[in-house]
Amino acid sequence: MKLILAHIRPHKLDEVALALRQLPGLTGVSASTSRGWGHAKQEAEKEHRADRVSDFEEYIRLEICCVDSLAEDVIDAIELSARTGLLGDGKIFVSALEETIRIRTGDRGEGACPPVPTCLRHSAS
Repeated sequence: MKLILAHIRPHKLDEVALALRQLPGLTGVSASTSRGWGHAKQEAEKEHRADRVSDFEEYIRLEICCVDSLAEDVIDAIELSARTGLLGDGKIFVSALEETIRIRTGDRGEGACPPVPTCLRHSAS
């Protein structure tokens, strides 16, 4: 299992969500607002860094748990749909997931994230 974390521009959330919904076997996505700065911010404002200590950019943080075989498809969907080609497009982090536990049932591992049947997936309409 993989844990994929992505920080994307807020205005790209709908496009990324639509791309992820098209992936068979993806069980869900968590999204939250995050704030931070990175290389893009440093490059864009080198001369102003001392003046702005807490000038963070707003991003959307996506958290996705998926089986190993689906990870590259998830990464590609995020990367292609979130890209604008400009500084600050975001980052994708991928790590091995040691354990997953569904609290309600106690299911563990892949059993905690079973695929959602196609007929129950949200449509893009």
